[in-house]
Amino acid sequence: MDAKTIVAEKLRALNPTRMEIRDDSDDHIGHREASSGAHLRVTIVSPVFEGMPALARHRLIQKTVGSYKAAKLHALQITAQTPAEAPVIPAQAGIQP
Repeated sequence: MDAKTIVAEKLRALNPTRMEIRDDSDDHIGHREASSGAHLRVTIVSPVFEGMPALARHRLIQKTVGSYKAAKLHALQITAQTPAEAPVIPAQAGIQP
C-alpha cells in the first residue's frame, strides 16, 4: 500500500466531509532525503475541527496518521478546515464547472 492510501485510510477516522491528498514526491526528486518517504499535501475538512486552533488540528492529524515511517512518509503539509471555513466547490453547490 502506498503512502497516500495509508494516510487516507487513517484520516477517515476524523470523519471528513472532504479530503484531498496530493503526492508532491516528484517535486523532491534529487533531494538528499527524498528517498525516505513520500511528500504529501493534505486538505481535510471535518466538523471535528470546530473550536480547535490550527495547532491543535495539526497535532490531531499527526496523531491520527501516527508513525511517518509506518505510513511511508517523509513530509506532510496540512490544511485543516471546518465545513464553515472551507470554500465551496462548484460541484458541492450544484453548479456545473
